[in-house]
Amino acid sequence: MQTLTLSISEVTAWVGSFMWPLFRVAALFSVMPVLGATQVPARVRMALAAFITFAVMPIVGDIPAVDPLSSAGIFLVFAQVLIGILMGFMLLLVFNAIVMGAESIAISMGLGFALMTDPQNGVQIPVVGQFYQIMATLLFLALNGHHAVLQMMADSFVYLPISAGFHTELIWQLLSWSKVMFVGALKIALPAIIAMLTVNMIMGIMTRAAPQFNVFSVGFPATMTIGFLVLALTLPVFLPNFEKLLIETYSVMGQIVRGEP
Repeated sequence: MQTLTLSISEVTAWVGSFMWPLFRVAALFSVMPVLGATQVPARVRMALAAFITFAVMPIVGDIPAVDPLSSAGIFLVFAQVLIGILMGFMLLLVFNAIVMGAESIAISMGLGFALMTDPQNGVQIPVVGQFYQIMATLLFLALNGHHAVLQMMADSFVYLPISAGFHTELIWQLLSWSKVMFVGALKIALPAIIAMLTVNMIMGIMTRAAPQFNVFSVGFPATMTIGFLVLALTLPVFLPNFEKLLIETYSVMGQIVRGEP
């Protein structure tokens, strides 16, 4: 009976065919919105990352025969983790843009002191920001954004194979794309900020015309009431703005993955 013998290179290639993609997938799931939230247990994320890794193994391609404990293996691990983190961080910027715009609205309404603990990031944000973040999460799932992320991650193994390593151009493309957080926040918060600025100007003119007018007893309820009215009027345009941000983000992620300028 012939015994089965395996060489060190064969064992390394067999283990690496699962281990190298796992680093990229696990890094993506640890940062991306919804799955990367703190309320999702780490065991659930790791189990899901292992399941997705098994699913994408047939399209990974050639696996470099590198010793995981060597300097080349450490660099390869660093490259896979960095690629996954960059892909998840781009999506996280979209949600941070939503929260940033909502915080500006809350401060202009006078609700900046009404804070709640954000379970996704573990920090305190205004109630208005929490409301917008929950709505963005539900829209992200309703628009199948998580499916698009999985497809983009699978395409990354085709256009950015594991043997290709990491290119510094990815970091510069990400830095240039980080402006989406400020542009998206401005699109969301601009109508409410303009309305609150108009209210404050009216209150200032009334106080100037009638000094005996108690602006503190009237201005705060009026600002909050008009703020809620503006939120109700601007909610219908939140979906197209959020959808546009997601489409632009996926487009840039696709360009980075495919190596397009």
